[in-house]
Amino acid sequence: MTEQPQPFRDPQLPFAKRVDDLLQRLTLDERIAMLHQFAPAVDRLGLGAFRTGQEALHGVAWMGPATVFPQAVGLGATWNDELVRRVGEAVGNEVRAKRAQDDRVGLNVWAPTVNLLRNPLWGRGEEGYSEDAGLTSAIAVAYTRGLRGDHPLYWRTAPVLKHWLAHNNETDRDTASSSVRPRVLHEYDLRAFRDAVQAGAVAGVMPAYNLVNGRPNHVSQLLSQQLRSWTDRSLVVCSDAGAPSNLVDSEHYFDTHEEATAASLRAGVDSFTDHGQDSAIMTGRIRGALERGLLDEHDIDTAVRRLLEMRFSLGEFDPELDPYANTDAFDTEDHRALALEAAEQAVVLLKNDGLLPLDPAAGKTVAVVGLLADACKLDWYSGTLIHRSTPLDGLRDRFGADHIVFAEGADLVRLKCAEGWLQIPAAGESQEPVRGAEGALDPALLAGRTDLPPLTCGDTPSELALVDWGNGVITLREPAGRYLSVAEDGFVRASADEPGGWIVQETFRWEAVEGHAGGHRLLHVGTGRYVSVAADGVKVAAPGEEVSGSDRAAGTVFELEVAERGEDAVARAAAAADLVIVVAGNDAHINGRETEDRTTLDLPAQQERLWRAAHAANPRTVLAVTSAYPYALTDAAATLPALLWTAHGGQAAGTALARVLAGDVSPAGRLPQTWYASDAELPGLLDYDIIGSRQTYLYYEGTPLYPFGHGLSYSDFTYSALNAERDGDLLRVSLTVTNTGAVAADEVAQLYVRAVAPSVVRPLRQLAGHRRLHLAPGAAERVDLIVPVAELGHWDVAHGRWTVDPGAYEIQAGASSTDIRLITVVTVDGDPAGPRPVLVRGLDAADYDEQLGTEIVDRARTDGDAVTAVAEGNELLYRRCDFADGASGVEVSAAGEGAVLITVDGSTVTVPVAATDGPYDYRTVQAGLNASGTGDLRITLRGTVRLARITFTGNGE
Repeated sequence: MTEQPQPFRDPQLPFAKRVDDLLQRLTLDERIAMLHQFAPAVDRLGLGAFRTGQEALHGVAWMGPATVFPQAVGLGATWNDELVRRVGEAVGNEVRAKRAQDDRVGLNVWAPTVNLLRNPLWGRGEEGYSEDAGLTSAIAVAYTRGLRGDHPLYWRTAPVLKHWLAHNNETDRDTASSSVRPRVLHEYDLRAFRDAVQAGAVAGVMPAYNLVNGRPNHVSQLLSQQLRSWTDRSLVVCSDAGAPSNLVDSEHYFDTHEEATAASLRAGVDSFTDHGQDSAIMTGRIRGALERGLLDEHDIDTAVRRLLEMRFSLGEFDPELDPYANTDAFDTEDHRALALEAAEQAVVLLKNDGLLPLDPAAGKTVAVVGLLADACKLDWYSGTLIHRSTPLDGLRDRFGADHIVFAEGADLVRLKCAEGWLQIPAAGESQEPVRGAEGALDPALLAGRTDLPPLTCGDTPSELALVDWGNGVITLREPAGRYLSVAEDGFVRASADEPGGWIVQETFRWEAVEGHAGGHRLLHVGTGRYVSVAADGVKVAAPGEEVSGSDRAAGTVFELEVAERGEDAVARAAAAADLVIVVAGNDAHINGRETEDRTTLDLPAQQERLWRAAHAANPRTVLAVTSAYPYALTDAAATLPALLWTAHGGQAAGTALARVLAGDVSPAGRLPQTWYASDAELPGLLDYDIIGSRQTYLYYEGTPLYPFGHGLSYSDFTYSALNAERDGDLLRVSLTVTNTGAVAADEVAQLYVRAVAPSVVRPLRQLAGHRRLHLAPGAAERVDLIVPVAELGHWDVAHGRWTVDPGAYEIQAGASSTDIRLITVVTVDGDPAGPRPVLVRGLDAADYDEQLGTEIVDRARTDGDAVTAVAEGNELLYRRCDFADGASGVEVSAAGEGAVLITVDGSTVTVPVAATDGPYDYRTVQAGLNASGTGDLRITLRGTVRLARITFTGNGE
């Protein structure tokens, strides 16, 4: 007689029944163990170990060699959903192929990042797609569909969206609170997540480190109220690394870890990423919370059920039925071609006065110069390169090495101290692999090399290439190409192939020494210690040598001798060539990355000098910027005949740039975020109110250096026959795009909407659709786009709902957000929403129309918002408050101590708030107030008052 399989092993049963069966077989301890990132095997049931979290932002990251695609912001710049879907598919296949060879590779991938690029100074801007929620969600939907696969039951990988919610600052990222008013929440931040979740290819989300409206994202009520309301499918919420502990250790939001863990689990966190692979601490906290009655087994089972449903979807229990189980597509010809195609499509032509494209057949000499001319930079979430192409490589291949002259432009320097010249000892051949080549579950733990001898001082100087990356941060590199780096033993060696690591060990700062003419100490940024020369070699000062104040450490005083300035080498190369390509940009590990925001939009001064030197020597100079974020290139844009930008383009970056410069490919990348002209145009990094402070192309009223959606072509296109018709809940929009130029090229048709006479502040225009299409010379294509009528709407704070105001809406078609070619108007019928019914609904304090000098805070640890003052001159404005036949009184719900000043009908009522018992102890205070009809209401807060709500008493009540 054949033994019947356990029900959870029976593929004929639906997943839900199988999960039910498995769940009831697991002991409580086994279920608790599954809530940690590294869930152990359950041998008695034949369950393998499982981990959440495989980084896969633009290729398989951290686990050794893989195909490296352009950075996420570069994929956003392609404006090509189908291309990004194919990239996602390739990445998902490589995850599967690597998993078959290395069981450390996980199938629950933490990608993509859908945080919006609200402020270009955000250090992690390279990880997002766009400042626009619609474009971000479109690219995210495409990428997750590729990662997920198209099988109706089994998933190729299980994508998790990062980072929920309103997360755009690395500065104080685990303690800062984003003040997000309801309109910004619903119209902007939530939308990027919502559309991707509703598309059905998302397995979960990761909460961000920050707080929103005073409440940590890891205990946010929005996980249940919003996220899980968007789909019937189970979603897994994975904590960010260390964030559960932050709730107590840095945020001090809870007194004990048991309380914090219980609150996270009950809010909706299912998997705890904390304390690395050591699960004992987190599981101990969960047991402690159970013992204290802060949790019950139902809370645990709910989370475990979600995790098991994901594991079933990944085919873990049905390997013979899993269509992706035998995937071996890794570093294939198709993947290499796709990496090149993606890199080509990401290139944005910012300016061209006719200098481009170049003609390789003309036999001209091209000078390739700049600090990134011979670089192929990676970021923290990159895999290890299998193939590598720098701009210099690409241009030599395309134009012929004998037609290329090269000058990097680094300053060549020597360092001298009392002990002699800084020297790099000769080193034998080392077989030590490139850092990270073997992969690591936690690459932050990878150590620097110690197999090479440390630097010394002597009679003969070693020449070093010095690069100033801005903000006083420099790198030093020896002639063979290795960067000076500090390993765990504290010695300085020429040992690193590139700057990198969680804490970069290859960056330094010069600090002038008072009383030493031309003397400087060399501060190692990674350790915060000074470099000193000792008998056994050059090293950073030992921890015991550190002191505070002006005598911070006894570092060696060095004098700098410049053998050659980089701009002189660049000028020589430029003068010897017919045309110059200056390649500038950033290193993605320096001055802007995870944990570090940028401080300015300015191009580093050394790179500014290089393009100026090149242009002075040869006016036929092109600036190609390879960077993870925008720069304020105001002078370059006014001076140079041609500018391009691309994000770090992965393994094929150099080949792609060369093909675009040569005209093999007409550029058609488009800017996914606004490029501002200067720092003065930016709001504060922690100002999340894009409406109030007029941020992003949606509300920015100034003139950008380059607008959202901008990008030029080697061809010309016309737009015609724009038509928009209402079809129930949809607008069906069509237009014709024609290539009127002489070359085949891509064009990105962009569709925007604008409310003609809005009742509240609305976007100047908002992207409603886009299509990238390829057209031969003279060819035309009809583009059909569908816009849900709901996308014309906004969040109505007066009534607490999404609404589409009746009236006229412009449908605009064009080549960028400011290059609008065609406009038509559609009219939406219906009744207007009307004024605020304050006698009926009252006023939630956060539902203001405008504010000054306030922030939104948490009303309670579990739910609700309140508003408090952050400046003496503060105000909350509520427009069109309808008091109907009149109000005779007001009731204020507030905590703290101070007063609430309410102004209506020209009269001000002061409502004193006596001290309450802490920030969550809300009391109601009543006062007389006479108002009638419809008018604006203004509130000013005094003291530490946290205002939650106001209600009114009607006449006769």
